[in-house]
Amino acid sequence: MEHPLGLSRVGYAKPLLEVAARQWSAAGVTDRAEQIVEETPVVLVYNAIPHVVMMATPADLEDFVTGFSITEELLRTPADLREVKVVRYGQGIEVQATVDEACDAVIASRARRLSGRTGCGICGTDSIDAVLKTLHPVRAGRAVRPAAIEQALAGIAGKQQLNAVSGAVHAAAWARVDGTVDAVREDVGRHNALDKLIGALLRNGTDPESGFILITSRASFEMVQKAAVFGAPLLAAISGPTGLAVRVAEQSRMTLVGFARGDRLTIYTHPERVTA
Repeated sequence: MEHPLGLSRVGYAKPLLEVAARQWSAAGVTDRAEQIVEETPVVLVYNAIPHVVMMATPADLEDFVTGFSITEELLRTPADLREVKVVRYGQGIEVQATVDEACDAVIASRARRLSGRTGCGICGTDSIDAVLKTLHPVRAGRAVRPAAIEQALAGIAGKQQLNAVSGAVHAAAWARVDGTVDAVREDVGRHNALDKLIGALLRNGTDPESGFILITSRASFEMVQKAAVFGAPLLAAISGPTGLAVRVAEQSRMTLVGFARGDRLTIYTHPERVTA
């Protein structure tokens, strides 16, 4: 039977795909099989009503819908998410979420009119108010040593399983204040990776004040907003921040760290949380 969105019921989307490729190097030309990461349309459906289509890596989708629903403030708490079913079709995936009916009005008012591109966290929103959300001041949290951020950076690389094979995905990681990496989520979209991570932390009942978030991308304002909704006191990015990201972090009382690479980092807001 044909699916309403025109998707075939045949097939099963996986995070990685093997393709034939030709590699040129100083040693010569080699025909070989390469593992590449998948980019799949993922339809988020709330109470049988489609909300948005996101281009995402088809892995950890239960975490994704949880994190997306909370950081986009569609749900009040994770408890509003009653059930999640992942239905896979030949050309895409539906994540069917059953949520508290009290959230229906908010979800309907924020329905996306466009698909969410891989690198876009705000595609389809139709007003400035929908983009620039109410700020959520984070709590004090615990102090973090620069060495702990450096240790987390070193630890995240070994936990990026999809990127190790494909070299084409972002990661978001949760580290304890001592730098131990407890959780990593990956996706072709940096916003998706962060939503997946936050979803996993919410589902596990992680205390936001017990650690910090590390992302392998630039720190745009949407990334800061999502981290603030979760309550993370510190967000560290491998690349630099934008001006709006710095302003949002400052007003959210979050410590924003950029260019965290090896033994180097730059603190843009609330530097008191990073101590020697």
